[in-house]
Amino acid sequence: MRITRHTELTVYQRAFDAAMAVFAQTKTFPKEERYSLTDQVRRSSRSVCANITEAWRKRRYEAAFVSRLNDAETEAAETQTWLQFAVECKYLDRNEAARLYTEYDEILAMLVAMIREPAKWTIR
Repeated sequence: MRITRHTELTVYQRAFDAAMAVFAQTKTFPKEERYSLTDQVRRSSRSVCANITEAWRKRRYEAAFVSRLNDAETEAAETQTWLQFAVECKYLDRNEAARLYTEYDEILAMLVAMIREPAKWTIR
């Protein structure tokens, strides 16, 4: 199957689903966290998808493609950090956080695989 849109990428779909799961989980965070932890974890989780989208649109230029995927990788790892804080602050169930953390590990692995072989994805 030939992929023509970023939304067809499995990594994008999984990142989007993970971001929506983060959003759902953060609805129960305390109001005093609205502009700190809640905002940070939502932003970083959504940024994974946004950076994958930007990478896809820049795939004519290998360096730009890889740079954006690196940004997505960074945001995914940042999301994991915020999930750790949410658990330690007792805002997020440890098992749910572990499930999300593992999902981000898999998303990270997919991004790294794309970064290591950009020629499979870029336009020649």
